[in-house]
Amino acid sequence: MADTSDTRTPAQIEADIKARRAVLAETLDEIGVRVHPKTIVGDAKAKVVANVDHTLGKAYVQVNRVVTDVKAQFVDEEGAPRLERVVPVVVVVVGLVGLLAFGSSRRRKA
Repeated sequence: MADTSDTRTPAQIEADIKARRAVLAETLDEIGVRVHPKTIVGDAKAKVVANVDHTLGKAYVQVNRVVTDVKAQFVDEEGAPRLERVVPVVVVVVGLVGLLAFGSSRRRKA
């Protein structure tokens, strides 16, 4: 059988009770902060911001990769333009712009 006799003085027991009350009060305060609507909303906002930041970071990496790949098509390793690829693209763009300008000027006259 366990020894149920307590050798503590009433002052020691009272001090233990005060210490336990302080710990309990602190725990209840922490619980109150955690379940407070502002805390819940703040945590939700932080999660959304973290997800958006993560998504934007991934999108930035993807766009950067695409830009690098496109740039590699028109510039060699030393940074010089690849004229065999640049000139045809410029000719096509100039031709399209010319067609658009010609088409819009014909519509104005009509």
